[in-house]
Formats: sequence, C-alpha cells, structure tokens
Amino acid sequence: MRKAQKYKMSFSTGGLFLNESIEIARLHLEGETWDETLRRARREGATSLPKAVSNQRTVREISNRLMTLSNEELEFLIEFADRADRQALLWLGTCRAYRFVREFALEVVRERYLSYQLDLPRESFDLLFEAKAELNEELSAIKASTRAKLQQVAFRIMREAGILSAANRIQTAILSPRLKTMIADKNPVELALFPGVPVDGV
Repeated sequence: MRKAQKYKMSFSTGGLFLNESIEIARLHLEGETWDETLRRARREGATSLPKAVSNQRTVREISNRLMTLSNEELEFLIEFADRADRQALLWLGTCRAYRFVREFALEVVRERYLSYQLDLPRESFDLLFEAKAELNEELSAIKASTRAKLQQVAFRIMREAGILSAANRIQTAILSPRLKTMIADKNPVELALFPGVPVDGV
C-alpha cells in the first residue's frame, strides 16, 4: 500500500507562475536533476523578482511543480501547448505537488461543480483545512495568519489557471484533445481535477 503524500504547504507565495514556469522548464535538460536546473536558473535570473531570497524561493516553488510533470508533459508544455493547456498543465503540476490543493480540487471544487453550486466561497477552504487538521498534526500546527495566506494564494492560483473566474465562480475547463489523452493515458482520475471534464468510472 502506497504511503500517503505528506502535506507540503509551501505554496504561500505568488500564484501559478505561468511565464516563469515556461522559462524554467526550457532550462531543464532531460537527464539533469532539478537541483542542477535550479542552480542554473538562479545564476541566469529566470524570474524578475528583485530580491535574491525571494527569487530563490520562487524558483524552488516553481520546480516543485514542474518536477511532477513527465518528459512528455514538459515537452508539450514548452513546444506545443497553447495558453489554456499551459495553464492546465501547471494546475495539474500544482495538484500533484501539493496534496491539500489536490484534495481541495477534488473534494470541494469538483463536488460543488457537480451539484451546480458554482460559487466558491473562501470559507470552503477553511472548512476543509479544519477537517484535515483534526487528523494531521502538521496542519493543526499552522498559524491562522499562514492559513489565511495559503487560502489567498490557492484562490489566486485557481483564477490564474482558469479554474475560477475573477468573481470566484467555478468554470468549465477546456482541455485540448491531445492534453486530455495525455492525462488519461497516464492517470485518468486526474481529469477530475478539471471541472466539467468527464472521467470514466469516477
């Protein structure tokens, strides 16, 4: 039985990082470790943040998401995907990297969409967080101020990924046939991360 992924909650900065992610993905060489890519990205200044510490943190955050993508997905992200598919792939990477974001997408966003409750109140994040924190010491130790920041960033990521509208309403995801097939071939259950995309057997 596979051990459950730990709750890594380091997404408390920035948003989807679309342009920066493409830039860093282009730097990554097949067969190279992501640590090597990170060092080169920092040397070459892959993001436009002014502070070195912030830049380092941002590059690490982006790589946490990109390293969950397969070589095929990375190639598609860089070479062939349009903006909507790039947003979708980076959303997929975020959900893979962060268990809580994935659970929120499946247990809250998807369920509300299926029940035609398209508004997504910010309190829904807190309710799920509190429920998970009752069973997890690491989550229960997170300060209220940090949780508020996580909520803010999670909603920003969803808006920038096209999952939510500017008014925090859940939107139907539009994936290209090629991306849909790519995800379905690897793990069809992950299609459930995209509101409105049919998932066989789920």
